[in-house]
Amino acid sequence: MPNNLIPTLDPIPLPAPYWVFKLLLAVTFTLHILAMNLMLGGIVLALASRWSGNRERASRLFSDVATKLPSLLPATVTLGVAPLLFLQVIYGQFFYTSSVVIAWPWLLALVMLTIAYYGLYYVSAKTHREAGSGRFVLLGSFLLIAVIGFLFTTNLTLSQTPSAWAGKYFADRSGWNLNLAEPTLIPRYLHFFTAAVAVGGLLLMLIATFKRDAEPDYRQFVFDIGGKAFAYATMAQFAVGFAFLATLPGEQKSLFLGGSPLATGLLVLGIAGAAAALLLVARAMAQKNYRLGAVGGSSLTAVVVLAMAIVRDMVRDSYLKPYFHPERFTIETQWTVLPLFLALFLGGVVLWLVMVRRYPFTAASHAASSQVKL
Repeated sequence: MPNNLIPTLDPIPLPAPYWVFKLLLAVTFTLHILAMNLMLGGIVLALASRWSGNRERASRLFSDVATKLPSLLPATVTLGVAPLLFLQVIYGQFFYTSSVVIAWPWLLALVMLTIAYYGLYYVSAKTHREAGSGRFVLLGSFLLIAVIGFLFTTNLTLSQTPSAWAGKYFADRSGWNLNLAEPTLIPRYLHFFTAAVAVGGLLLMLIATFKRDAEPDYRQFVFDIGGKAFAYATMAQFAVGFAFLATLPGEQKSLFLGGSPLATGLLVLGIAGAAAALLLVARAMAQKNYRLGAVGGSSLTAVVVLAMAIVRDMVRDSYLKPYFHPERFTIETQWTVLPLFLALFLGGVVLWLVMVRRYPFTAASHAASSQVKL
């Protein structure tokens, strides 16, 4: 019986109502996934820029993106700490067990992250001296980050299917297990990956919008590359998203087919928001309206990501319904601490947004005027 393999609920009372943790999990995960998408999508588009046909501009674009990556990766990690903690508070008994089942790949993710981080710093430092250089090191960092994302997807899919734990663990107790037999694994991973490319396109559009000291031709080049990447990746996202939906088990799939008005409504909101963002960016490209495309597209995308984060949480609860009983949590709200925590949390979010506005999109590359063959 899977219930026999699930650790008992943590006896420590929750310091705030259950719904507060659920809300914070959705909000912080949205911030984390946006930062991650900017970072991963930026890497993909920086590497792909060498096929743009204009080597000088592509080299400069590579440098502009590469110098921002050492800031975006720690932002991704830092903003990922909070949702991971909230996940462990609410679903710790499931997440901990799945982490044990895939122990060695999960631990190696930290090693790969460290190597990838050094790689991004190396590329950033090297491109300051020689524009467009370091692409092979950046490719290595990209592959490591892509593997890390796959391991996270593997762990999270396994954490919500306790019925698979016993078979994997007792078949191989070495800790080298993965969850490759899970039918939703690949579509779910591709769903995140294509979203990252789309948001990476927004990164380029934001660079073009706020890099006002650059030449008009270069800004238009960056904006067009970003807009096209956003458009193509968003269109691909529709296909991948429906493939992901098709692989869900019947009970989870029914949530979006009228079984849950909230889940169905959020899915419709996500689809409509993505379509609206796609049309808005297309209009902005036709009118050469940088701010409309970058700011408007980013705002709509943030709403879509938040809606999908809530949907993702509802799907997880549906998977864990036979095993997860939130009504059993003991709650002792710490009213002397909770308001301070929420105030600091909101202040931190505002500060992070100010930092994003002032540094990543406005800092000029020291190698911007250099030219090198890609």
